[in-house]
Amino acid sequence: MNVKGTVHKYGDNVDTDVIIPARYLNTADHKELASHCMEDIDATFVKKVKDGDIMVGGANFGCGSSREHAPIAIKESGISCVIASTFARIFYRNAINIGLAILECPEASEKIADGDEVAVDFDTGIIRNLTKNEEYKAQPFPEFIKDIIAANGLLNSLK
Repeated sequence: MNVKGTVHKYGDNVDTDVIIPARYLNTADHKELASHCMEDIDATFVKKVKDGDIMVGGANFGCGSSREHAPIAIKESGISCVIASTFARIFYRNAINIGLAILECPEASEKIADGDEVAVDFDTGIIRNLTKNEEYKAQPFPEFIKDIIAANGLLNSLK
């Protein structure tokens, strides 16, 4: 499984309240959640994101409350993969549960810039920065996680 897209880059400690502000948590509509994704730190995100784009963050991405709304909003906005130096553990698990591909790679997190074109190979863990002609190596997904992502989430993979 491979993805390619334009990068939307953010810093360290991007918390779930920034990813999807609490004032929008009264809806279960995934499209509605996506329409407010990242708006408190990047008001233009929802206007510029395209299907297949890639989000890059720094350390402790997804920290804060354990709401599943955050990875849902990111995925539903069109983001195909999130790359970060490290993820908050509950965000990591929630992302996998809903079928959002996420990779930890400190080198990629540091070197990739906003607007770069990036390709990701989930089988090998290779992240290619097409803009800078660089490669970074993340840990590839084990088969069971690839299956969950391919099935579009844990519940679908169990069916």
